[in-house]
Amino acid sequence: MSETELRLEDFAAEVFEPLGRMDQRRCGLAYLRGLLLDGGRKSVKAMAARLDGEMNRQALAHFVTSSPWDPAHVLAQVSWKIKPFITTPALVIDDAVFPKDGDASVCVAPQYTSSSRKITNCQVGVSLSLASDRARSTVNWRLFVPESWDPAFPAADPARIRRRVECGVPDGVGHVEKWQLALDMIDEVSSWNLRPSLVMADAEYGDSAAFRQNLQMRGLRYMVGISDTMAAHPADARLYPIVHGCRPEQLPPGGEEPISVEKLIATVRRAVKGAAVWHQCTPTHADERLRRQSATFAALRVRPAGPNHEPARHTCWLLVEWPAKRSEPTRFWLSDLATGRPLHSLVELAYLRRRTKDCHREMRDDLGLTHFEGRTWRGWHHHVALVSAAHAFETLQRLAVADSLPSDSAPRQPARQSEESAPHSHCGHHNIPTHPTT
Repeated sequence: MSETELRLEDFAAEVFEPLGRMDQRRCGLAYLRGLLLDGGRKSVKAMAARLDGEMNRQALAHFVTSSPWDPAHVLAQVSWKIKPFITTPALVIDDAVFPKDGDASVCVAPQYTSSSRKITNCQVGVSLSLASDRARSTVNWRLFVPESWDPAFPAADPARIRRRVECGVPDGVGHVEKWQLALDMIDEVSSWNLRPSLVMADAEYGDSAAFRQNLQMRGLRYMVGISDTMAAHPADARLYPIVHGCRPEQLPPGGEEPISVEKLIATVRRAVKGAAVWHQCTPTHADERLRRQSATFAALRVRPAGPNHEPARHTCWLLVEWPAKRSEPTRFWLSDLATGRPLHSLVELAYLRRRTKDCHREMRDDLGLTHFEGRTWRGWHHHVALVSAAHAFETLQRLAVADSLPSDSAPRQPARQSEESAPHSHCGHHNIPTHPTT
């Protein structure tokens, strides 16, 4: 037996320790092997054939589809295994799309997805990942329930409501906004003693004031994408007196109307254009996919507009990016990290979330994340938990190899120029990855 196989058995013994029966733990190890073996399709039938008699198809199908084990227990074990190897981790929220041809799978419906930028017949999973510059690992999942699958909503589809029973959707589980699913996952991993201080998400979550406020209530900092239409005030805006229940036209005089962040940053860019510091950027890797390009960033303090156009009582960072050869900004982030943060630190954090999409790509392309052919609620959650465990094992293997390299063989990082702490607003060029992140 190879060293890798021995490591996999030790890993599986720990990850599946909460499973109550020996046959479940044996099936769990076989399923991980099936996901990790070379080959195309990672459906139960295809994996059982590649396992060469180690586990028959019926036993493997029953384990993932029907066996009564809690995937949260497995994911908690995965998080505890991976956390010591991901230094100063952040929690990253992201969506994963599971395309479907038919309409029989649980929670499948025509849905708009930001990755495809169109309506697709699919399932959508909300994921929570641990991430740092060193590694990323997905440690929690929720399946999004569309309104058409919830009898409490006017948009409910009678055919889909009938399929809830066939697919085993638990009673009481219905349509919940994705940002609320993300908060539920954060609360769950907090109960696992996993509580990084920073949460990251894209604009679908960042545009929600309720999501950002709930993170603050939990004592968590955030770095979230926002859309260019989100309204905000300059940090020094005159504040309205707090008058609850007023309509905008009833607000007392003396306050300033919020404007979109796109318009807000335009005035700032004109103000700092002559004083911008430009750093020369050069390619850092021979592989064209990993070549770097320069981009312009600006960061300033703003007050996000709340209900009734009231400015927030606290200021946040607004980070903006202009890619090379583009005259207008294309990406916006909002963060409540403390003042005095260097610009390069904000940029690196913003791009950390985008790099976590590598997790979904690797799980999709190499580990069969979207290959599950079962139709049940339990089966979907079992499968994504097992794929996450397989990905965590691969990540630990890569880190072990990297740690065994001599120090003089490690890739050298280009020296970073020293920077002043971030002032009220500033611009600069930084290296950013250009390889696909969708």
